[in-house]
Amino acid sequence: MTDALVHAEAHGRVLVISMLREKKRNAVDRAMADELDVAFNRLDDDPELWVGVLTGTGRAFSAGSDLSAGGDYSTERGGEYGIIRRTRRKPLIAAIEALALGGGLEIAMACDLVVAARDARLGLPEVVRGLLPTSGALFRALQVFPVNLARELVLLGEPISAQRACDAGFVNVVAEPGQALPAALDLAERLARHAPLSVQASLAAMNGLLAAGDEAGWAATGEALDSVKDSADLAEGVRAFLEKRPPVWTGR
Repeated sequence: MTDALVHAEAHGRVLVISMLREKKRNAVDRAMADELDVAFNRLDDDPELWVGVLTGTGRAFSAGSDLSAGGDYSTERGGEYGIIRRTRRKPLIAAIEALALGGGLEIAMACDLVVAARDARLGLPEVVRGLLPTSGALFRALQVFPVNLARELVLLGEPISAQRACDAGFVNVVAEPGQALPAALDLAERLARHAPLSVQASLAAMNGLLAAGDEAGWAATGEALDSVKDSADLAEGVRAFLEKRPPVWTGR
């Protein structure tokens, strides 16, 4: 379909899931979340598929939530964006070109391995808009980055380079610009050579341990959101973003 927002295509045992909303830098709205959910369900449910690769377009991996759409981006099986709260056994690799910002970086954090182009930028700019990360970054950033770098990403809202993210241990492979997907496919094909049940059981065990603190993490995120959701600054941040102007903060 020419108007599809997500395309999923099998390459042998590997399912490549591509986000195609390039004009919006692959920001996720309700329709795109639903299409992502269908693709991830296919990966989970098809026994012939052993590894997934999630990628965007040349302009962006994803800029996260579409603020102009508003509303809910959650699905029954996957949570936010169809992926954030999904329980998976099959490895999923993020292939990042250009940028992964806000919810886009949270999507990458929900994957198991990360490939990023050398010129890609990764960040959590929510505070710049009077918001805060609500799709796992407030606790997952502490798992995948050193503590002070996690604080820097959340509190300053400034993106970092793919190389810095690699040096910190988050990015597994730094690829040349335009080569993130081929590099991710190479990684996926290497994974697919191994016994799938062994890979899946190992991944489930590791992810299960990491998820042990998720309940507390989601509770802390909810408390943080409650403290700002009705603030004048949050409304001003979103309004300023949509109007393409600097926000005027009041601290209220």
